[in-house]
Amino acid sequence: MTASPIFAPGDTWVVKIGSTLLTGNGQGLAIGLVNDWVDDLVKATRSGVKVVIVSSGAVAEGMQRLGFSERPKSLHRLQAAAAVGQMGLIQLYESSFQRHQLHTAQVLLTHDDLRSRERYINARSTLRDLLNLGVIPVVNENDTVVTDEIRFGDNDTLAALVANLIEASTLILLTDQQGLFSSDPELNKDAELIQLAKASDKQLDVMAGVSSAIGRGGMATKISAARIAARSGANTVIVSGRESKVLQGIAAGTVSGTLLTADKEVLVSRKQWLATLPAKGKLFLDQGAVDVLRNQGRSLLPVGVQRVEGEFTRGEIVLCVGEEGSEVARGLVNYNQLETMKIIGKASREIENILGYVGDEELIHRDNLILN
Repeated sequence: MTASPIFAPGDTWVVKIGSTLLTGNGQGLAIGLVNDWVDDLVKATRSGVKVVIVSSGAVAEGMQRLGFSERPKSLHRLQAAAAVGQMGLIQLYESSFQRHQLHTAQVLLTHDDLRSRERYINARSTLRDLLNLGVIPVVNENDTVVTDEIRFGDNDTLAALVANLIEASTLILLTDQQGLFSSDPELNKDAELIQLAKASDKQLDVMAGVSSAIGRGGMATKISAARIAARSGANTVIVSGRESKVLQGIAAGTVSGTLLTADKEVLVSRKQWLATLPAKGKLFLDQGAVDVLRNQGRSLLPVGVQRVEGEFTRGEIVLCVGEEGSEVARGLVNYNQLETMKIIGKASREIENILGYVGDEELIHRDNLILN
């Protein structure tokens, strides 16, 4: 076992549960296992951890309900199976968490939702609000509408992108394997469990196995997912979901499977990611706003902006420019340019009266802001 100090109250976990594990190799939803995981997750949330579940199993459950013996090859048949299976899947999570008087929320995403900056910001805001309300989001790919061009391809990748989306500290991949081994343990009895490694380690690639007949992902997609999650500083745990109290162990800082660590802290990595995005417009700030950004590390409010230049939508990068014309900062803006032009110079409390709604009180939140 690997003991690690990286897990702490206040962390945010993304917990992905695989199809083979969740559906008992296609025999139907594993109700007992789900209840065990939920019990562990409830204890984690009550110790201060925020949890998002990314669940496979809709297609597999639909296949079982519809009597399919193998995964359909037709996209439309897959979508039909997902639509049927999603009903049982969400009912199971809701009823299991309700035993602890906790609510769940179904969140269905496509790749386009995360590729579009505006929808990316909307999805992030919704997930954050759900977590702040004490609700457990259950995320899945929207299999009933996706096409080959936009499907994630596996929920390991989806879980990693969700970890990026909400800046989670930890991605936990529950699988039917103990973790990542140095070689296939079914073929090599001397294969060793990789307990700790960096997600960026290229030697991990040769250790990956093949996917199951039920699920779309295998160990290779889990390594890929760990690298995606590491971009925003999240560490990844690959561990057997059949192990008793495995999530409680992780909450206590003990990993019985494989821990793949990121190279950078969350905030540093995120700031570097923001710096690579192209700027779409400019906000010209008064000296008071410049001083607040530079010296107090606070968010940019509309009252500190004098004028707007360029065309941009919500979630795009804009430059923050001082009175002398030099760049002070850059960040993800919470309103498009037309909305921004209406609220600049105004107090945040006036936004709702001016626009008819209020999305955020800040033009740019400090977490989405990079000082020059």
